[in-house]
Amino acid sequence: MDSLGIAAASGLRSRIQSLDLLANNLANTGTAGFKRDTEYYGVFNPEEATDEEALPMVQRQWTDFSQGTLQVTANPTDIALQGSGFFVVKGASGPLYTRNGSLNTQRDGTLTTSEGYPLVDATSGNPIKLTPGQPFNIDSDGSITQNDVQVAKLQVVQFPNQQALNKIGNACFQNTDIKKNAPKPATDVQVQQGKLEGSNVPVAEAAMHLVGVMRQFEMLQKAVGISGEMDLKSIQEVARVGS
Repeated sequence: MDSLGIAAASGLRSRIQSLDLLANNLANTGTAGFKRDTEYYGVFNPEEATDEEALPMVQRQWTDFSQGTLQVTANPTDIALQGSGFFVVKGASGPLYTRNGSLNTQRDGTLTTSEGYPLVDATSGNPIKLTPGQPFNIDSDGSITQNDVQVAKLQVVQFPNQQALNKIGNACFQNTDIKKNAPKPATDVQVQQGKLEGSNVPVAEAAMHLVGVMRQFEMLQKAVGISGEMDLKSIQEVARVGS
């Protein structure tokens, strides 16, 4: 394949990655606490880069952690964070972090996210358990009370480098650099009961971006086709000369 075909094929690969990110963003516009992902294209100097690096490619993806709109639900099992921070939940292989405050109370009283992860108590570090069947209130500092008695406190943390967080599922994150990016208790953050943080995906912008990437994909497909036709004609011309 000639240089035109190689560049076009590499461009197709990068656009497929972009389409996957955009499609996932649009699919999660209704997911509480979802943070959109976007692609980052590296800029290389062709004189210093290798042939592989000089080709168009998605160098990495990054997550936009800006806050989504807080939506009033009046549901006591819905909570949202106003400000920077994450709820700590217990994952299968360690702590996870989320801003999805759509909660459930299990039969044994364990307070979990909609994905089934137990929320962690800030004092004990254990999963939070409430008295089943009884209402509870959550204060702005995360304190949980039942029958006017504090029974637990939500653990809310923040990170020096949020880009070191790796997305697990649609609304949870795992810290990939425990030594240099240790979580600290969140400051200047409020827990608001009866609200949910919506996705931060700008739907109209994402849809327009999706259309643009699809058009680029179509043009690159045509370029690959043209490259193939040029290669075929070259082979035919060589065959004619040799005959």
